[in-house]
Amino acid sequence: MNPVSLLLLAVLGFLVLLWIRSLSPKKRVKAVILIVLMVVSLFVLLMAFTGRLHWIAAIAAGLLPFAQKLFPLFLRLLPFIGQAYKYRKQSRKSSGNQSEVKTRIIAMQLDHDSGVMYGKVTEGPLAGNVLGDLSETQFIELLKYCRENDSDSARLLEAYLDKRFGDSWRQDDPEDYQPSSDSSGSISIQEAYEILGLQSGASREEIIDAHRRLMQKNHPDRGGSDYLAAKINQAKDLLLQQIDA
Repeated sequence: MNPVSLLLLAVLGFLVLLWIRSLSPKKRVKAVILIVLMVVSLFVLLMAFTGRLHWIAAIAAGLLPFAQKLFPLFLRLLPFIGQAYKYRKQSRKSSGNQSEVKTRIIAMQLDHDSGVMYGKVTEGPLAGNVLGDLSETQFIELLKYCRENDSDSARLLEAYLDKRFGDSWRQDDPEDYQPSSDSSGSISIQEAYEILGLQSGASREEIIDAHRRLMQKNHPDRGGSDYLAAKINQAKDLLLQQIDA
């Protein structure tokens, strides 16, 4: 192969590498598999056009005895491979999932694995602020605004404060305010999926499993929030009713 061809192949390989690195991890795997298949196909075509295809047949014939010995071993390992794949699939479902609860003033996310809550203000004087960056004075200001404008937002913010600070924040609460802990507001099907951290069309088993995992970290008897627990139960009931309808 002449130097010009080698240079062109090197440049092409570099561009392909840059393209692969620009992709998301999920798309990157598919791209690599596609490129490997294309290279193998081009190699076979090249061997066929140059009259060297018999070399591939010779290599395959040489590997045949090893394949005959390895095939029974592969069959014995197949059940274990299936179990490993199933475990990996279940792990992907249970790790990294997040629930999202939105009210008029606050958008809150709950990490399923750690139980940590993250939130952002979407309306009012503090709109655009992340809850984790607010000062004590700003929390009290936001809580007052929520109580005056949207009771669901007030209950959600109280759930966040309880999760983050325990009962200590209530000593600075300027109002003797005790909102209802139930969740009477209706939610949509899409909101129910977001609360449980599921994709649309999830199965009954996935809904029950997500509900169980969330309640393990948010049940009031385990230091969780009454409001969030009510939302989680409401989401599960709504989705199961949709499946049974």
